[in-house]
Amino acid sequence: MTESSLPARSGMTLPRLDVSRSPQDRFADFLQSRGMRDTRQRQTLLAAVFKQQHHFDADQLIEQLPRRGQQNYVSRPTVYRTLGEFVEAGLLKKFDLDGRCLYEHDYGYPEHDHLLCLECRRLFEFENDALKKLVGEIALQAQFQVQSQRLIVEGVCIDCRRNHRRERKRVDLI
Repeated sequence: MTESSLPARSGMTLPRLDVSRSPQDRFADFLQSRGMRDTRQRQTLLAAVFKQQHHFDADQLIEQLPRRGQQNYVSRPTVYRTLGEFVEAGLLKKFDLDGRCLYEHDYGYPEHDHLLCLECRRLFEFENDALKKLVGEIALQAQFQVQSQRLIVEGVCIDCRRNHRRERKRVDLI
């Protein structure tokens, strides 16, 4: 696996939250509030994004879309521009990881943090009420109003540690 690849969500799967409106309705309201049209390309991208259940970058999304000349084709510049609109609308969160812009669902998903394996580059999502409470207490002490939080803890996952031990045993046998 290359360092630039990032597999689907791993480890703990986060539950979807019940929301009163669909992502499509929320995005339509966002567009209307800005006097923008709800185009076929935007709808194609919205459907593709919410079909995903993992972190992705723009190139990974583009690979899943119809090619030039096919029905529902969306150009690369439109993908990048529309992903920005999804972030503005509160549907996605964007974050930088090793120089890559990654996206994950925001609307309909709980606040959460990540564990990043430095060997295989997998992201493991987790929620922790004690951590949320601690952040709240720290913010209160600092008279700070938290708008969002993003924690990425780096380390090595159990699969990579096991593989590393197996490799060391093989070397020791030589």
